[in-house]
Amino acid sequence: MRIDGQCHCGYVRYEAEIDPASVSICHCTDCQMLTGTAYRVSVAARRQDFRLLSNAPKQYAKTGDSGRVSLQFFCPECGSPIYRCSDRSDDPEIAIRLGTIRQRQDLRPRRQIWCRSALPWVEEIGQLPRRPGD
Repeated sequence: MRIDGQCHCGYVRYEAEIDPASVSICHCTDCQMLTGTAYRVSVAARRQDFRLLSNAPKQYAKTGDSGRVSLQFFCPECGSPIYRCSDRSDDPEIAIRLGTIRQRQDLRPRRQIWCRSALPWVEEIGQLPRRPGD
């Protein structure tokens, strides 16, 4: 599936080819802290199928508990997280942040990872009162 997206302010724009079946939710504590919320939703793309259309994002390197380095890419203007990848050049995948994808309404998570770190109330959000706007 062909997608395109951008950060909140539009400074960083991209396009990519993705497999919609690769959308996942990550509950790890790094994702919680890097998003400022309960979990992160991403979709995998091959590095060769991802192309920046405007302006380079800023990079932050995070070493995980495993010792592996994860490169986080975000807009230097508005701070929107855009994608992440390994620091290994032989790793063929990047993970694009779902919230930056224009076609996000068409992408449904297919799996969850790092569930042992999930906040205990996450499974209950469907039961909360809902309003169409605020």
